[in-house]
Amino acid sequence: MKTAQRPAEKAVDRNDTEKRSRKASKETRQLQLIEATIDSLAKRGYSDTTMADVADGAGLSRGIVNFHFESKEKLLVATLQHMYDEYAAHWRTALDKAGGDAARRLHALVAADFDRSICNKRKLAAWCAFWGEAKSRPTYQALSGARDKVYQQTIVDLCERLKDEAGYGYDVEATALALSAMLEGLWLRLMIGAENVTRESAFRAAADYLASVFPDHFSRGGEAREKIA
Repeated sequence: MKTAQRPAEKAVDRNDTEKRSRKASKETRQLQLIEATIDSLAKRGYSDTTMADVADGAGLSRGIVNFHFESKEKLLVATLQHMYDEYAAHWRTALDKAGGDAARRLHALVAADFDRSICNKRKLAAWCAFWGEAKSRPTYQALSGARDKVYQQTIVDLCERLKDEAGYGYDVEATALALSAMLEGLWLRLMIGAENVTRESAFRAAADYLASVFPDHFSRGGEAREKIA
């Protein structure tokens, strides 16, 4: 027999529901403002983005922006953190789907960089806006450095595994650095529209690089070969 809920218990349940609703609403508003900030960075650049631009882009009052973030700097830090979180979740998911084979994991990591959800002109322009400011802003350096270190170490570990499997003669750290620098360079070329580079042609260039450095693991088409015994 179902026990009737006492009034005090009902009040607690209502309070919990209201708290969850307020939290969800807060997170929704903040995400809305962050997305509008990305839009403004892509359209206007870093210096010309204002709290008013963000409010207008989100279709919200300027008071709402100030309520959630207090200042432009806090809004921009939150936006950068959101972009890093999104990027990290994306490449980690790609690795999880790739399984345990090192070549397939490296191929998935590279391919993830050219997925449309991550690699599009809007987000690339926002990244470049932040990169241009990082040198003079310690907060950005600290945030970027911690995230980049994890990503770079992942590439190093995969390069080391491939070297152990095939006996390649390359220096692991140098090869991993060259690969990550190439990926960043391709992103930059996509952002500025250099040489009519597209996501597809950029990925083909990256895949060709994998085949040239790890010939026992990748074909010229960029696909990972069968695992080396």
